[in-house]
Amino acid sequence: MDSLTQIVLGAAVGEKILGRKIGNRAMLYGAIAGTIPDLDVVVGQFLDPLTAVEIHRGFSHSIVFFILLSPLLGWFIARREKESKVSIMNGAGLVFWALFTHALLDAFTTWGTQLLWPAPYKLAFRSIFVIDPLYTIPFLFCLIKAMRKNRTDYSRTEWNNLGLKISTTYLMLTLLIKGITYYKFQQAVEQSGMEILQLETKPSPFNIILWTATAETKEAYWIGEYSFLDTHPIVFKRYPKNHELLNGFTRDTTIKRLIALSEGQYTVMEKDGKLYFNDLRFGLLRTDGDNPQFAFSYLLIHTEDGFRAAEVPKTRQDGRLLLQQLWKRILGN
Repeated sequence: MDSLTQIVLGAAVGEKILGRKIGNRAMLYGAIAGTIPDLDVVVGQFLDPLTAVEIHRGFSHSIVFFILLSPLLGWFIARREKESKVSIMNGAGLVFWALFTHALLDAFTTWGTQLLWPAPYKLAFRSIFVIDPLYTIPFLFCLIKAMRKNRTDYSRTEWNNLGLKISTTYLMLTLLIKGITYYKFQQAVEQSGMEILQLETKPSPFNIILWTATAETKEAYWIGEYSFLDTHPIVFKRYPKNHELLNGFTRDTTIKRLIALSEGQYTVMEKDGKLYFNDLRFGLLRTDGDNPQFAFSYLLIHTEDGFRAAEVPKTRQDGRLLLQQLWKRILGN
């Protein structure tokens, strides 16, 4: 999830564990701990684009990392809060749960988290977008209300607990809605007569009203959209896999890494004599006829040592157009 949401979650967890002892400082420690896993993004700035994507939500989002880091930061908190009789175990517990809930929340997004690193599998429920105001704003409101109360005031605990309950209920609601939309897409696939290999669904940016589905067939991926405000049947659009364009190159290290990153969900496009590798997991920015723009697309550059991947840059215009299309589509077809 986005940084603000993780700060709010970390602060609420810190308050839950040590708020009665040290007040707002518990929120501060929780907020700081809750942002630590995403420092992998900072590290990624010094790496090539492909490696940066590979390490994101990997080791820094794993239980192994949490177990190693929690005692160290717990000792630091215990030293800072000696007068409040905070033990190393208390501090380590705060840090661990702030880190763990960060990774658990990320597991609800499309990207997922490698919680069981070094195992390569990523846990991904794909039920919430990385930025969702309906999740964050009520949570933030409750946290601010709690923050303004004295640490011994019981209403402080009630406000913090309310924020945690609302946010958790919302996450459970996203799973329920995902199940409903999956059924809708499954019905549409059956009515179309497509013989699919798999079907995956995810919410569109910033909301849980509009959902997208990717249906895989032998030769193509079919992408469809469904809004709870729709009045017409779901329509799928075909995107050829074109995997044959990589024939003879599948043993190339870069190609193998890209295929692993995309979890096998990719298309290849040839445009102006250049090859592009499109990761389908994060959807489209533009659907312009024969020139679609995927959120994560890589130009394959041939070198003496094989291929090099350069991420196709995204512009502000892409973002503005996406928001315009998104709002129009949420209101129904």
